[in-house]
Amino acid sequence: MSSTSTTRQYDFVVVSNRLPVDRVVDPDGSERWATSPGGLVAALEPVMREADGAWVGWGGQPDLGLEPFETGGIHIVPVDLSEDDIENFYEGFSNDTLWPLYHDVISPPSFHRVWWDSYVEVNQRFADAAAAVTAVGGTVWVHDYQLQLVPRMLRESRPDLSIGYFCHIPFPPYGIFSQLPWRLQVVEGLLGADVIGFQRVADAGNFSRAVRRLTGLATKSPVIEVTAPYQPTRRVIVKAFPISIDAANFEALARTASVQARAREIREGLGNPRTIMLGVDRLDYTKGIAHRLKAFGELLSDGSLDVEDVTLVQVASPSRERVAAYMALRDEIELTVGRINGDLSTMSHQAISYHHHGYPREEMAALYVAADVLLVTALRDGMNLVAKEYVASRFTEDGVLVLSEFAGASDELKKAVRINPHDIDGLKAAILQAIDMPHREQQARMRSLRKRVAEFDVARWSREFLETLAEATRSRNGAAHSHDMDDVLDWTIDRRKAD
Repeated sequence: MSSTSTTRQYDFVVVSNRLPVDRVVDPDGSERWATSPGGLVAALEPVMREADGAWVGWGGQPDLGLEPFETGGIHIVPVDLSEDDIENFYEGFSNDTLWPLYHDVISPPSFHRVWWDSYVEVNQRFADAAAAVTAVGGTVWVHDYQLQLVPRMLRESRPDLSIGYFCHIPFPPYGIFSQLPWRLQVVEGLLGADVIGFQRVADAGNFSRAVRRLTGLATKSPVIEVTAPYQPTRRVIVKAFPISIDAANFEALARTASVQARAREIREGLGNPRTIMLGVDRLDYTKGIAHRLKAFGELLSDGSLDVEDVTLVQVASPSRERVAAYMALRDEIELTVGRINGDLSTMSHQAISYHHHGYPREEMAALYVAADVLLVTALRDGMNLVAKEYVASRFTEDGVLVLSEFAGASDELKKAVRINPHDIDGLKAAILQAIDMPHREQQARMRSLRKRVAEFDVARWSREFLETLAEATRSRNGAAHSHDMDDVLDWTIDRRKAD
């Protein structure tokens, strides 16, 4: 296997389903690797560079057969997935079983034994790759729902390692989680870690309750006492570590002359409406896009809003387009957009400016600067970093964030206009409140939001997790963590002071 053919080992290794880079084919046929969009990459890329660490993950396409390589200062250890792996492990068990189950069964999950078998096999492949490239006593940080079995697999093959796991999506209440036929195996897989991190306190509580119900192990927040025959008791830390963004860098990007000029172009291109509302989401049934469109369409239909004054820009980046539920969702959303635009747009002003593709960070920053209101209407979301990016971009201390109480970000961003997206009348009232909000109130709310995002940034998130992991390792074996990890922790302190 190419991912284990290297002889070099690293003190710090990140394991996630996807690599932090995507293979790009330029028009002239040449190939290169570009940094992937997404919160996890943005969060860990600077830590990886400082630690001189390795990233274990899949390259995003079947049967690439890649050897380990280096790009952008990060050592890359690819794990190959075949077409069958993608169908069964990724599109199947990860995204048609776990994803809907963990998001409160908004869409019904499917349970297939062949998908589970593939999930076990691929998790073992990732665990083997990580074990092969991690130095003795090193640290491995495993990420997200696709790899929940990896911590135990690593614990069994490499008991010398310090193992952390972070779940980027919600962890469901036991009444929902218990539907999973392989619930015990998943819980036991996660308990292989020294530290298990979640986005919200409620998620950590849900996991601890599942542990008690399924294993009978003692739990006293934030500690779970893991016992096994002929082995010493091991303490596992389970707690919330809300992920964040590099707020200072995002604000700096929003301040650039090019982004400011592009924001003006966006407003002019939309006909300079009085208010631009913005939605930015993956095209996913958890994001509440249909609820947002319904509320906006009703406000236009009943005369509460005038299409000449208010435009909704909806960015819906492609997501899992081979999964049936996502194909149906795209049809539903695009039919709704077409109906609203056909019924309510004028010759000079379009009700909804809809875009089914992703954008680079610079264009996203310009959209945030141009938008007067950001609508986050998620039905269930682990965090929602878009909300934090919008806040970071509003250095003028105006603009309004309308935020679903079912997004993890609502635990922190308390001065947002909070909504229940299932309550369409309440959502409509919140939209009107945001549009008509006095400038002074906008500033008071945004100052509070910006203070929170700046203080609890991605450097703090990674530092707090790694500090907790280092302390858990010390308590387990009495040994200090590696000097390389000390360097990373020192760097995060320096970075926060500089910011």
